[in-house]
Amino acid sequence: MKNFELTPKMLSLGGVFYPTGYAFIMFPDVKDATQVARELEADNDGIMLLTPATILEQIGQADDQSDVALPSVGTEGATVRKYVDLAREGHHALMIPVPSREATERIMAVVRQVPFSYAQKYHMLVIEDLE
Repeated sequence: MKNFELTPKMLSLGGVFYPTGYAFIMFPDVKDATQVARELEADNDGIMLLTPATILEQIGQADDQSDVALPSVGTEGATVRKYVDLAREGHHALMIPVPSREATERIMAVVRQVPFSYAQKYHMLVIEDLE
C-alpha cells in the first residue's frame, strides 16, 4: 500500500477533495480495510489506506478550512463532510484507482465480503455511490 498524500490534482477548482478516477471506500474496522487492500494489491499497486486522523487533518481541511466563503458546487462538500463524520467515529478508508467499470466491479466484489460504511467513485463530473 502507498502512503496517502493529498495533491492539488485531488482537489476540485473550489479546493474540495475530488480525486477523479478513484474509489473512496470507508470501513468501520481497520482490519477489514487492510484485508481488502491485501486482496486487491496484486491487481492494483496504487491503493492507499487512510486513517481517521489523515481524513480529518488532510481531507477535512481541504473542505472545511477554506477561507473562501463560497458554497461547493454539487455534492462534493457534503461527501467530504460524510467522510469527516465517519472518521470521527473511527472509520478508516481505502482510496483505490478505478480506471474502468470492470475494475470497479472487481474491487466492489472484494469490498462486499466485509462490512463497509460508505463507498464513492469519482468520475470527471459525477460522484457515484457504490453498493
